[in-house]
Amino acid sequence: MDGHGRGDGSRPQGGAGALPDGGPPRPAPYEGVWRFTAPAVDASVPQARRAVRDLLGRQGVPAGDDLAYGLLLIVSELVTNAVRHAAVLSPMLAVEVAVGAEWVRVSVEDNHPYRPTALEADHGRTGGRGLLLVREIAREAGGVCDVEHTTSGGKVIWAALPLRPPH
Repeated sequence: MDGHGRGDGSRPQGGAGALPDGGPPRPAPYEGVWRFTAPAVDASVPQARRAVRDLLGRQGVPAGDDLAYGLLLIVSELVTNAVRHAAVLSPMLAVEVAVGAEWVRVSVEDNHPYRPTALEADHGRTGGRGLLLVREIAREAGGVCDVEHTTSGGKVIWAALPLRPPH
């Protein structure tokens, strides 16, 4: 991974409460946006997973075991997809973690223009269901998942999950 993870200065809206002077709410200590870059190679899958796990722990993100496991599985699937399907046109990929007061969003961006679709379960196939798995994990957690085109002609695939279980 390129770098050890750094806040880029931007912070999601929301926070732990208003300032004593009546100013805008102050973000909770764990809120922020972190971006890592990595080569589109197999070794980047476990490296990205470790980097996200370490970031969540270091920042004190209030993610329970189920949420953390789901996020790490999503990161693994999305980085694996980028390595397998985009590496030819995108030798580098980016992993971004954005944490708000009540949610966490993980995304993987590459420069390949192909927009993947979630394949239905085919028990005769050994692969091709990564995006379906990501969407299912997000749905079960009360979150969302989507694929968007970037201005550079590539794509970003993301999943946002609530930090607290849905009510």
